[in-house]
Amino acid sequence: MKTLFKNIKQLVQIRTMDDSFVTGKEMGTLPCLNDAFLLLEGEKILDFGPMVACPKGAFDTIIDATGRLVLPSWCDSHTHLVFAGDREGEFVDKIKGLSYEEIARRGGGILNSAKVLEQTSEEQLFNQSKLRLEEVIGMGTGAIEIKSGYGLSLDNELKMLRVIRRLKETQSIPIRSTFLCAHAIPAAYKNNPKSFVDQVVETWIPAVAKSHLADYIDVFCEKGYFTPEDTERILTAGQQYSLTPKIHVNQFHAIGGVEVGVRHAALSVDHLEILHAEDIEALRGSKTMPVALPGCSYFLGIPYTPARSLLEAGLPLALASDYNPGSTPSGNMNFVVATACIKMKMTPEEAINAATINGAYAMGLADKVGSITKGKLANLILTKPVSSYVSLPYSFSTDKIERVYLKGRQVKKCTEE
Repeated sequence: MKTLFKNIKQLVQIRTMDDSFVTGKEMGTLPCLNDAFLLLEGEKILDFGPMVACPKGAFDTIIDATGRLVLPSWCDSHTHLVFAGDREGEFVDKIKGLSYEEIARRGGGILNSAKVLEQTSEEQLFNQSKLRLEEVIGMGTGAIEIKSGYGLSLDNELKMLRVIRRLKETQSIPIRSTFLCAHAIPAAYKNNPKSFVDQVVETWIPAVAKSHLADYIDVFCEKGYFTPEDTERILTAGQQYSLTPKIHVNQFHAIGGVEVGVRHAALSVDHLEILHAEDIEALRGSKTMPVALPGCSYFLGIPYTPARSLLEAGLPLALASDYNPGSTPSGNMNFVVATACIKMKMTPEEAINAATINGAYAMGLADKVGSITKGKLANLILTKPVSSYVSLPYSFSTDKIERVYLKGRQVKKCTEE
């Protein structure tokens, strides 16, 4: 099956397979082609070029993209999309002045989500998660990472990971699965967190590895949660079972987690709202992708990741949604890109690079998605008529997406009946 997009006003983010991610000043450049065609064959991008060279012949589908842009779909490398229920009550508590940490100390936060998840059947959890996934796909997300972490027991963590696997098997979108084995300390281990870490290392990690349910391993390295020493021990154990690290660090405090992540060749270090010079130095020369989660900063009212400091140091940066029920109840990557421009002072070029090619790298999918590249999956966004790609973050509350494609096939948008 061949599909031809013709008269594309601008084809955005055209790259070769040699480009796995972009860094520093390079992030300010977004390769584009005006008045272009794009040819798909089956699930993949076959060819593209200027309209003067547009191929002729018979095609199964021809799409006239006059006045519209085509760009790679968003690559969301950090989500907690599989969860049960909501935490709307905590939303009101935040409005009344309670901090995220205060809510957690009162038994809310992650512990609250774990309690609800335990009471939710696997089928119910799958159905809730499927609806969320379909919604974010309709908003332009074409690759996604999903974490466990609300189980806080081995049985419930495995339940979450099985739901993620089922989503992989039933949806067209590429999905990466992360075993967030150390998200919070269960109430039963409140006075003996070391014993919980022992259980994670000695029992949970081997069991998850045996089940082949996870691609990555994750730890919430933060004051009141897991120390750098805990993190080091857990990552070491995970790597013995070929689980690559992707870790939460520096959300509220900088306690050395970035250095631990780099030392263990973490694929990404995520959050980084608090960033010190030594953290930036630790990232220099590494293959670890820093990931910012501006939706979390917006919702919690905490600092934003200092993007300019990272980019001016010559480092890369990816953007992700952090979709979860407590600190970021939204998987809208269009909002993430806009917020990065408005609040983190990233240019549209930098933000789009961060949400496509760098996001793909941050979940090990750089060879499959994240750019308009011959041989990559045809996971695409077709915009409505717009003046330029700047319209996407500029019109931050307006849906500028006309159609979404996964593996070359148009998918239903969340706004369609």
